[in-house]
Amino acid sequence: MKKIFIFSLLLGSHQIFAADTPQKEYFFGGVKTIEDLLMVSLLGILIITCIAICFLAYSLQQKVKAILNPSKQTDDAYEQAMKNRTFWQKIASLKPLSMEKDLEMEHKYDDIAELDNPTPPWFMYLFYATIVFSVVYLIGFHIIGNGKIMTNEYAEEVSIAEKAREDYMKKFANTVNEDNVKALTDAKALESGAKLYSQNCIACHGEKGEGKVGPNLTDEFWLHGGSDKNIFHTLTEGVPEKGMISWKKTLNPIQIQQVMSYIVSLKGTNPPNPKEPQGEKYESSEASTDSTANKTTSAISLK
Repeated sequence: MKKIFIFSLLLGSHQIFAADTPQKEYFFGGVKTIEDLLMVSLLGILIITCIAICFLAYSLQQKVKAILNPSKQTDDAYEQAMKNRTFWQKIASLKPLSMEKDLEMEHKYDDIAELDNPTPPWFMYLFYATIVFSVVYLIGFHIIGNGKIMTNEYAEEVSIAEKAREDYMKKFANTVNEDNVKALTDAKALESGAKLYSQNCIACHGEKGEGKVGPNLTDEFWLHGGSDKNIFHTLTEGVPEKGMISWKKTLNPIQIQQVMSYIVSLKGTNPPNPKEPQGEKYESSEASTDSTANKTTSAISLK
């Protein structure tokens, strides 16, 4: 028995210390490998052995007590007295009151005798059950290593939350289009856009948008329009004749919006070694309105 337990500890020790390894389903989620099958088999043998030892110990205890404390009454009287016990006496494994003298222990204090009543069977069974449970808990949670401990519960909940978030984003992404798209300004969206830009756009537009094969994205000149809708359309549909691919099959609308927002945030950053301007100068409607208002104010002041 000791050898089996030591072998189980050695075989499962890699799960105890491998905190950064991906969690796999073992005892609570099915057998996947030969090693898992062996471990579960050893666990079953260990549990059965523990139960057998517990019952043998209890039976031996009762036999030893019967030998050391033989009944002083006849068998017929004993059996009759045992049949007449109350329900609680049977549950608690107590002897009838008529047999109390047989249970008296040798010592007395102030003429108060102590009876040698056995521990109730229900209590012993509960105690043995806790031993079996502790063995199962030890192997299932700390040796095999996929019990519902806090780290595993956290990882599982995070995985469920990420899956729910992905499903929501896929559903929500379809509501973004050229008609309602707007540049995002929150830090998280710009961070996601920067990450997507670094993965897909650096080769043509440069690390900081200064332009390489593709045009400079930091100045005021645009080949296909510089509004939010224009940039979103260019990213979505691409410009195949100029080498700009369509990203709508690779990125969802939300991701394209994030990239567009990051590109808008690059305007006026003046990176080193920028590519020469290409296309037409773009001014936003707000800038045009401000410019018109300034011209009108200037004209009025001249008059």
